[in-house]
Amino acid sequence: MSSMAVTRFGPIRPLRALSPWRPASCAGLFATALLIAVAPALATTYKWTDANGRVSYSDQPPAGNVKVEEINAPPPPANPNAVKDLANKDAEIKRQKLLRADEEGKAAKARVEANLNREQCERVRGQIIALGQSSQLVIYTTDAQGQRTAMDDAALVRERQRLEAWVRESCKG
Repeated sequence: MSSMAVTRFGPIRPLRALSPWRPASCAGLFATALLIAVAPALATTYKWTDANGRVSYSDQPPAGNVKVEEINAPPPPANPNAVKDLANKDAEIKRQKLLRADEEGKAAKARVEANLNREQCERVRGQIIALGQSSQLVIYTTDAQGQRTAMDDAALVRERQRLEAWVRESCKG
């Protein structure tokens, strides 16, 4: 025997028993809503010819002894351009994807070129610093015959000016 608490207003019921959204209620509401939504689609249309020869259509059968034909509602008219419109939309989507891929490729190429340029600028700036410290170093170049020769002070100044001009031209950042 289960024990139930009793108050002066009566027994205390579990909260689930008081809820209006019990599974049985929800199923009934769902079935009713479904029938209301589907009812127009299930409606039958009646077609008949009256005594004057006029063809009549109605959702209710005619009174009297008249030959009646039951017909379903006609489907909505098809869009004759639907296939063409769909093909055009598909082509537009493909074109946009190609444009996006092309733009992403160009952006990636530009990033690679910018990184290479930055690295080259850093390398040339390092060479300019090394040329500025030439009093402590001996810097060699290779001539047309492949022989190493030490750069004199005038050659160092010309090379440093050439590199500084290149940095001004190529390294904007």
